[in-house]
Amino acid sequence: MRCAKSSNFAYSRFIFLATFILLYSCKSELFSQELVSIKDHVPQHIFSYNEIEMYEDPEGTLQMSEVLKPAIDTLFKKSRSYTPKIFNFKSYYWFKIRVRSLPSSKKNWMLEFFDQTIDEITLYAPDQYKRYTAYHFGDRYPFRHRTFQHKNFTFNLDPSVTGDNVYYVRLKSSQSASVIIVLRNVERFVEYAIEEYMIFGIFYGMIIVFSLYNILMFFAVRQKQYLYYVLYNLSIGLYEMCIDGIAFQYLWPNYPDWNQYSYGIALFSSSVFALLFASSFLYLKAKFPRLYHLINVVILLRIAFLLACLIDKNLFTYKIVEVVPTLAALYAGIYVWKSGYRPARFFVIGYLFLLLGIVVKILILFNVNWLPYGPVTHYSLSFCFVMEMVLVSFAIGDNVAHLKRKKVKAQRRMIHQLQVNEKLKDTLNKELSTLVDKRTRQLVEKASIIEQQNAELSDANALLEKQSAEISRINGLLQQDNQNLHVNIEKVTRARVMSQDVDFSEFSEIYPDRETCFKFLSDLKWAEGYSCKKCGNTNYLHGQLPYSRRCTKCRYEESVIANTIFQNSRIPINKAFYMLFLVYSTKGKISSHKLSEILEIRQSTCWSYSSRMKKVMEDRKKDIKNAGDRGWSKLVLDYPIIFSEK
Repeated sequence: MRCAKSSNFAYSRFIFLATFILLYSCKSELFSQELVSIKDHVPQHIFSYNEIEMYEDPEGTLQMSEVLKPAIDTLFKKSRSYTPKIFNFKSYYWFKIRVRSLPSSKKNWMLEFFDQTIDEITLYAPDQYKRYTAYHFGDRYPFRHRTFQHKNFTFNLDPSVTGDNVYYVRLKSSQSASVIIVLRNVERFVEYAIEEYMIFGIFYGMIIVFSLYNILMFFAVRQKQYLYYVLYNLSIGLYEMCIDGIAFQYLWPNYPDWNQYSYGIALFSSSVFALLFASSFLYLKAKFPRLYHLINVVILLRIAFLLACLIDKNLFTYKIVEVVPTLAALYAGIYVWKSGYRPARFFVIGYLFLLLGIVVKILILFNVNWLPYGPVTHYSLSFCFVMEMVLVSFAIGDNVAHLKRKKVKAQRRMIHQLQVNEKLKDTLNKELSTLVDKRTRQLVEKASIIEQQNAELSDANALLEKQSAEISRINGLLQQDNQNLHVNIEKVTRARVMSQDVDFSEFSEIYPDRETCFKFLSDLKWAEGYSCKKCGNTNYLHGQLPYSRRCTKCRYEESVIANTIFQNSRIPINKAFYMLFLVYSTKGKISSHKLSEILEIRQSTCWSYSSRMKKVMEDRKKDIKNAGDRGWSKLVLDYPIIFSEK
């Protein structure tokens, strides 16, 4: 009995040990990285899920020698998505794949990296002695450094390296990137490249065809919506070329720095021109002002985001912001469509396709597992762009047909109105013809009477002409006599003013205002010709002040009262004239109180001015002794006394 129990216990221990060993072996096999074998009958294989292991190096200091150590190697984690994504732009990422190469393989194989926006890729490939060599490529290097002149990054596997080998990849990108690694033979690569470039040619050819068609429409009808649509299509084409790597290959192969900004600027221009096209095509400014302002606000926000991206280029990776302009244009299209504008229906359907493409790209970015990854999802946005272009072209054509129908209706209404107008014109012509005949008879009857009256008027006019000629002759003689009389009166008055005791009102008849005084000073000052006080030049122009003169050589401007006794005078110039006249005519015996009473100026001012005038008379006693009635004018010139009121 005891032996049976011992036998059963030993058997149980054996079963338990065998089960543990089996589970351990299954565990190691279950959780080990999957190995990809090269098979000649399978032309290509995309690494995904457990076939790729990754490790994030935040500091970027990890070297290949450290990666090979078991402590680091165990930190690699299997990809939980179809293809890994890079989100942290400051970190370096390490990836590890396992490839089994059989000596019996008769084809050349290569590794291909699909995402052309990765800045730097360092591939560590083993040789037949298990030593690693680093190979560098990425969009930070000029295009000519690539092994194949192809948009994707490629690496030829060494056929002499057989067996199970581990390849390490070190990546650094300034924007979110998908790590799509494909193992394919060279024959399949050539076939695939030809097909892909042919599809690119068709795609970009469609963009060019649509653009040429709409630019011709723009020149034909001169509507801005066609120009906006052309610029939108070209921006979409440039963005797709940047994403596909075609732009780097053909537009700026020697300037890799452009890759950091080109796709973001192209995406910005496509958004802005799409919104401008939507605003113009849907007639938002004229019919829907609120939607028009909404579109303008979105455009301003998109411009602000671009400026922020130019400061920090990492912001370019947030392509999800394009949902906002797309939704704004789509909302405007739906609203206008519901308002009765039928061409907007194609516009709405086209933008729904565009929104679908953007949503698919967002789902790919977030690694949605149920999405069928492959060429369809990879080129989904391009396909949606094509559908959007086709549908928007239908919308433009429908708009043209809509305008044509409106034009035909307007022409029909115009023709009908012209017919009505023609009938009215005939009726009016008949009525006018009757009235004209009646009026003509009346005019004929009155014509004879008018003719007789005209004859009488002609005789009267002849008599009036003779009388008018005689009156004109008499008026000419009277006018000449009046002029002579006026001159004589003016001479007599001037002589009386200059030689006798007259009051201020009579004096003011000769010098009534500032203009007359300035003219008298100008004639007196430059009676013998003008000569510049600075340079002696005799040519001048009229200055800014009345009767002032400006030298044509040195540009010095001399006023009419400069270097006269009236320079810097603060009282009206005609009163200053009269004061000088009174002082001269009374030989300086008039008092300041009398001057103040006559001129209505303060006594202190009259005393100050008259004192200086008397001093000038004393200094020029000899000059004015035999000057006669013009003696007082001798006191005016060449005496720069500065008047100031105390």
